[in-house]
Amino acid sequence: MSAQATFRGRRALLGAAALLASGLLGLPAASAQDARSSAAQKAARDWLAFADDRNATSAWNTAGAKFRATLPAQRWMQTLMAQRAPFGPLVQRTVMATQFTKAPPGQPPGDYAVLLFRASFAKKTGAVENVTLELEPDGVWRVIGYVIN
Repeated sequence: MSAQATFRGRRALLGAAALLASGLLGLPAASAQDARSSAAQKAARDWLAFADDRNATSAWNTAGAKFRATLPAQRWMQTLMAQRAPFGPLVQRTVMATQFTKAPPGQPPGDYAVLLFRASFAKKTGAVENVTLELEPDGVWRVIGYVIN
């Protein structure tokens, strides 16, 4: 094959690749996550970082109003230590599901997100964390419930 034929072949291949790429750029990304899911997941992960560090005070202070009204700070500290201490440090956490609802059981109507995380800890693998958040009037997602199984 001559050098000129090789050049024409590469040029045709690059042209086809450019055409394909330009067509794909106009399509929405299938794996892209909506902004609401991203915001709720970030809020949950930020809050969980306090729980991972056993920083009960910061977790309580940054939780939603319903969380703080239901669970006094001292009781939350005891609950967090009792729940998390046996598991050891976090090894890995992955989002399993994010679901939005307007009226979860036992709550007044509003904007809520329920997130499930698969978590592995040094002394417990395969845990599932259930984090419930509420979009509060200031537009910020805050944790109002946390259960680990």
